[in-house]
Amino acid sequence: MLPSLLLTLALTAPPTPRQAIAKVLATQTAAWNRGDIPTFMAGYWHSDSLVFIGKGGATYGWQPTLNNYKKNYPDATQMGKLDFSQLRITPFGADVAQVVGHYHLARPSAKAGDAQGQFLLIFRKLNGQWVIVADHSS
Repeated sequence: MLPSLLLTLALTAPPTPRQAIAKVLATQTAAWNRGDIPTFMAGYWHSDSLVFIGKGGATYGWQPTLNNYKKNYPDATQMGKLDFSQLRITPFGADVAQVVGHYHLARPSAKAGDAQGQFLLIFRKLNGQWVIVADHSS
């Protein structure tokens, strides 16, 4: 009885923060590579307090961030194929973590060519979901 109970508990244990955050990033990658920016944005905090810092400066709010993505990546050619690597997921507690990593957009057909750089994400667990509350990508 005890071994089967332990196995049941192990199989139903909630994911660790690292696992849950890695799943958010994998879901975002899959959405991006399908050309689905709205689903990609589901990984971000749907709040006016979201902050995204990129080459154009700071953008505040989920909707302005979505609008910028749509403006800067108007079609599948410009979006390319996204890959995250060198991920370092560091939980700072039960409901906050940072992720440092590298992104690469393979865009062989785009005029601008491939894009790549480093990023720092701050994740918070809000209402049971891990979401990006701050993104600095360069």
